[in-house]
Amino acid sequence: MREANYKVPDGKLVKVKLEVASGRIAKVKILGDFFLHPEETIFEIEESLIGHAGDIDSIKRSIAQKLADVDATLIGATAADIAKAIMLAWEAK
Repeated sequence: MREANYKVPDGKLVKVKLEVASGRIAKVKILGDFFLHPEETIFEIEESLIGHAGDIDSIKRSIAQKLADVDATLIGATAADIAKAIMLAWEAK
């Protein structure tokens, strides 16, 4: 399992645990001390990322779209920050 921590400038910590298979996200767990309301949205985001290739823009768009779909509020991090943490984990082997 690949892991990464990303400290958001002037924000919170985003932690990612990632499994990659055949060049795609097979499993992802997003953790950290940021705030997300409703909290269960994190599970929906994780599920929506399964099958994505290691493309930061695509991952960022998917996260932002899921946040918009459920009108979720993310505090202390952004969709781009989570995508950055995912890519750091992707690159950690």
